[in-house]
Amino acid sequence: MGRTVHVFQVDAFTTSLFTGNPAGVVLGAEVLTDDEMLAIARELNNGDTAFVFKPDGDDHDLRVRFFTPRTESAFVGHATVATHYVLSRREGTPTHLRQRQKAGLVDIEVRGTGPGRRIAIRQPPPPLGRELGERERLAVLDALALSTQDIDPRCPMRIAGASSTRLMIGVRGPQQLKQMKPDFARLNTLSAQLGASGHFVFTLNSQHEGCLTESRMFCPALGIPEDPVSGNAHGILGAYLSQHGLLDREGDHAAFSGSQGSSMHRPGRVDVELDFSEQGLAGVWIIGSAAMVFETTISL
Repeated sequence: MGRTVHVFQVDAFTTSLFTGNPAGVVLGAEVLTDDEMLAIARELNNGDTAFVFKPDGDDHDLRVRFFTPRTESAFVGHATVATHYVLSRREGTPTHLRQRQKAGLVDIEVRGTGPGRRIAIRQPPPPLGRELGERERLAVLDALALSTQDIDPRCPMRIAGASSTRLMIGVRGPQQLKQMKPDFARLNTLSAQLGASGHFVFTLNSQHEGCLTESRMFCPALGIPEDPVSGNAHGILGAYLSQHGLLDREGDHAAFSGSQGSSMHRPGRVDVELDFSEQGLAGVWIIGSAAMVFETTISL
């Protein structure tokens, strides 16, 4: 008996086609095997494809599994934005949902209506790990073709994140972002040595209107030399900036916007909100728009 799945191509963290970060979304994934999901991810050839399942418990509304063309991931921010943009087009879909994936649970809000609606994802505060030693720091700079003078002195190189760790690297301005010449083989080796699956390079001197930060991210260890726009990394960045006193806070709330993707001709924007309690950072919201590229079906 034949099986059919509905497949969507979505550009996340943008409202313009062919910009932002592309993701595949596959509905009705219950009929697929793991090998078939990986094969579809390879065929779509995006950085990530989200496979949507019905819930299997009372604590969530849907399950999602994420596959790169090479392997399964625990959580992917831009593919989650793409998933809920697709679902929000369906009549009667709730505006508040809880999603379960390998990394745990996240809360989803659909904010607004029409093509400009935004998808907001609330995650637990990402942990901030160790700062790099001097030899490690110099090795990273060499792999990116940067010098010590290119680094923002307010921003220590620090590993952060839980299921998908990132090395946070603050540089002085957009010029440093443009001039980088990453050695992907060396970054791949450093990822294993440092325990950071990606290298997130950012500046607090963005040239993009309305954005505090501008960034680039390199993840050769995940099979992604450069990622166009990363929601997950921006959530980590919010926790990092707050910890180091680099983010304005109003009461129990802080917010900023970050630009990424211009170097790949796929500009996108991630909005980040942070909630605080008496104990400190309580949660991080990753927020973005999306644009539908195409939809189709695959029969197996």
